[in-house]
Amino acid sequence: MKIRIVRFAGPVLLALVPMSASMAEGPGSGTAADTNDAATFEALRGVDVRMAGIAYRLTTANAALCRRIAPTPGWVIHSLGQYDPKLRDVARRVFGFDLPIAVEGVVPGAPAATAGVTANDSIVSVDGKAVATTAPADAATSNARDAALAIVAAAPADRALTVVLDRGGARRTVTIPASPGCKSNFEILLGDKMEASADGAIVQVGVRYFEKYDDDTLAVVVAHELAHNILNHRARLDAAKVSRGLFAEIGRNGRLFRRSEDDADLLGMYLIRNAGYDPQRAVAFWRDHGGDIDGGLFRSRTHRSSGARAKRIADEIARIPADAPTPYIPPILATRDEPLE
Repeated sequence: MKIRIVRFAGPVLLALVPMSASMAEGPGSGTAADTNDAATFEALRGVDVRMAGIAYRLTTANAALCRRIAPTPGWVIHSLGQYDPKLRDVARRVFGFDLPIAVEGVVPGAPAATAGVTANDSIVSVDGKAVATTAPADAATSNARDAALAIVAAAPADRALTVVLDRGGARRTVTIPASPGCKSNFEILLGDKMEASADGAIVQVGVRYFEKYDDDTLAVVVAHELAHNILNHRARLDAAKVSRGLFAEIGRNGRLFRRSEDDADLLGMYLIRNAGYDPQRAVAFWRDHGGDIDGGLFRSRTHRSSGARAKRIADEIARIPADAPTPYIPPILATRDEPLE
């Protein structure tokens, strides 16, 4: 019998990824299938850390462009309760989980890494506030993980974080240097679709992007979604009473969605430039890969053609002043309070 990974991001079930039959039989059999199960979880960790690395670079480099900032240690936190109960023994073997909240991975060179935080450290408290210590519920849920993230986000962004960690019952306290960044969560969508989205608080990107593209190219996609959050597009579209679903592409709805996508394209280019990526990567992505993208975010009537998007971005790059500082505050940022009409 085959089982599948069930992992939650936010309150929504994201996806199912096939696993080997040994997971139905419990851990510790020492079979080759056990090794494959562990490799699957390690691959999941690798993707999460890639996302975290891109997000860390974009958010810290562009903190000056964001009204909402938060501590950005450069780590990935997860909870045992995010995983289906049938998979939790495997999750413990791979991810440690001496306590319900743990560090899945750390971005190399980020403040968490320099402070000595390592993958599989369990988290006891952040700035004196305890994170979840009770056993996870019978059903998979991200509630405990989300509560831990909220504790981190509520801490002053300009001050160091004091974190108590647990490893095999041995506790230690580390001080993570201050590292302000744009306040946003970042998550991987598991599944087969090429999809990406932003809702004002979270950026979600499908795992298939990580299979197809290198990190410099992925930064274009992540920056586009982060730009939506910085420009308050979800709230502004809601205030404009746009219709979603079947009517999103029609008339005024389609026009306003297209404007938000146009603006996110341009600000996204500036975000990657400020973070040290080549802004021409945005031009190349839409010119070379735009036609490969399917579904949701890239619906034809709410988005320009991929060629037109590439040209608009190239034209915007040509307008950047030769002596533009880093970070550069682009004119498009001034529109974030304007009603979408």
